Amino acid sequence: MLQYQDGDTDPEKPQHFARLEAQNFELLFTGCPVERYEPGQHLFMQEDAATHVYGVISGKVEISIYSPGGRKLVANIERPQSLVGEIGALDGGPRTATATCLSECELVSVSRTQLFDRIGKHPDLARAVIALLCARLRWVSSEFGDQALLKIEARLAKRLLYLSSFMADAEGWISISQSDLADFLGATRESVNKTLHDWRAHALIETRRGAIRVSNEATLAELCELEEG
Repeated sequence: MLQYQDGDTDPEKPQHFARLEAQNFELLFTGCPVERYEPGQHLFMQEDAATHVYGVISGKVEISIYSPGGRKLVANIERPQSLVGEIGALDGGPRTATATCLSECELVSVSRTQLFDRIGKHPDLARAVIALLCARLRWVSSEFGDQALLKIEARLAKRLLYLSSFMADAEGWISISQSDLADFLGATRESVNKTLHDWRAHALIETRRGAIRVSNEATLAELCELEEG
């Protein structure tokens, strides 16, 4: 049986935590050897041929999209029991994004042939993969809505609360640069820096080199609710 470092298997997580329940993860990847990757190592690049779908056992995998000019947008960070690369593996098209390990990762993978064979044999697994894809679509739609309708302050507040929920260390520090945070928002580094500077002055956050800590979660949540209201 596969052992996950992340013990959170709550199926009621919001869309950005879309993952398979343990039973279906086992059905899809049973018998697959564990593959180990180093931080910074790519699983695949945008536009690559899609030959496999990956399952995350431990670690975090960044999913990012690049414009023709090289501008980067971070779409999400996948965690244990998440799938990576399922879209290309299902439809046979090229990869829609680049997948990069943010930490040491343990993964398993199946080929397209194995994927369809196991989905065909297990109807519950097919339904679970469809549900995961729908959750991802809802997340992407929400992100597009945020970028179109919310100001930078609300978008940044939502993103910091999200990252803090699973990336913060025992002392609450999120290891992320301000440039990477801007990539996550599809915003300029200058606008992110300006907002963080203001929030630091009002004790909403703390910063140090390469890390941010949320000091006033309630106020950041209020910023999101005011904008969305």
